Amino acid sequence: MSFASQGFGPEIVRAVTECGYDKMTPVQRKAIPAARKGRDILANAQTGTGKTAAFALPILQQLQDSPKMQQGRQVRALILAPTRELAAQIAANCRDYAKHTELSVAVVYGGTKMSSQTAALHAGVDLLVATPGRLLEHVAENNVSLSQVEHLVLDEADRMLDMGFASELTRIMKLVPPKHQTMLFSATYPPKMKQLATQALSNPVVVSVAAQNSTAETVSHVIYPVDENRKLDLIVELIGRKNWRQVLVFANYKESVDAVVAELNKYGVPADACHGDKTQGARRRALREFKEGKLRVLVATDVAARGLDIQGLPYVVNFDVPFLAEDYVHRIGRTGRAGERGHAISFVGRDEELSIAQIEKLIEQNIHRINQPGYEVKDRTNLIYEVHNKQRYTRKRARENNPTDQSAGERQLRARKVAKKSGR
Repeated sequence: MSFASQGFGPEIVRAVTECGYDKMTPVQRKAIPAARKGRDILANAQTGTGKTAAFALPILQQLQDSPKMQQGRQVRALILAPTRELAAQIAANCRDYAKHTELSVAVVYGGTKMSSQTAALHAGVDLLVATPGRLLEHVAENNVSLSQVEHLVLDEADRMLDMGFASELTRIMKLVPPKHQTMLFSATYPPKMKQLATQALSNPVVVSVAAQNSTAETVSHVIYPVDENRKLDLIVELIGRKNWRQVLVFANYKESVDAVVAELNKYGVPADACHGDKTQGARRRALREFKEGKLRVLVATDVAARGLDIQGLPYVVNFDVPFLAEDYVHRIGRTGRAGERGHAISFVGRDEELSIAQIEKLIEQNIHRINQPGYEVKDRTNLIYEVHNKQRYTRKRARENNPTDQSAGERQLRARKVAKKSGR
């Protein structure tokens, strides 16, 4: 199925052709016809499936079909994304799609001065890409109005909820006129997503391109049991001895990210970090050098890496097992794309066995274990049996919030607040 067959004008067809798009991906084939009709959409689609074009192209065509005089501070279409990296990426794609039209595209996110974004908003924008927090800052400063929004997209909505943006999303949806088109895209569909979907959507068309919470069949999953204090040694040995290249490593905390980068660099493996303490420029530079092959390893927290699009990525390593099983799906979704083989490797300490059990239950498969010589751990057979079968484990819920970019001080402050509330 071609893009021209969906009624796109010659300007947009020319743009997508120049982007190298030929045939539609599954999510595009299912979502675009309904989106072109103005229907609300609830889509289950992971990063790398072509979902940006699935929601952006129909919006741009509808804006092109009904041109309006540009009004200051007004926005006609709004796309919300959880992180500045993803927002910047979506905006870049939208600019490519709209380059042969007169439509304006702008992006606002935190980490940069508001003044640099204000001029574009004051002039009025056809399509605005934004992170929720920064958008509301501009609303409070009267730099932008959402009273004329015709199209609203919540991209990676599950991640926005995980990051604590539920109240911000509710506030934004109240600022948008009642009559508008809403499209909600999510890689996973936990219970709290159902509440958001009910709140945001009206008689939506449901689009699913994979089983919920599934992982690509092209990805092989392995676990390396290892003592926590040997993880740094193991990652250096595996990447060095096996000569892995283009390795994206995830850690749960900024301190862990920095430790991994320092250890790899010490042994001559080019690596850099991507987390919340890094400037936007530093993060962009690290990603660019990683894509160009100047870096063999990019180490990141979940928040910083959300939405990173890296073509042909062969390896994803979980230096720390994610706190939420759904985050495992998000992390490894960056490898094994477009039919290529991918490898998902997880280092599992004794205290992380429960998280692995929850991941295996979510993805409905047992993950193969490899005992690396020289890194043997005490037998965990009884522990593994317990976390899969004993009630005290099976009834235990995973942490609902992943404190990915918290500093040690922030975690200590949080712990003190909890202790104070409990009377300790």
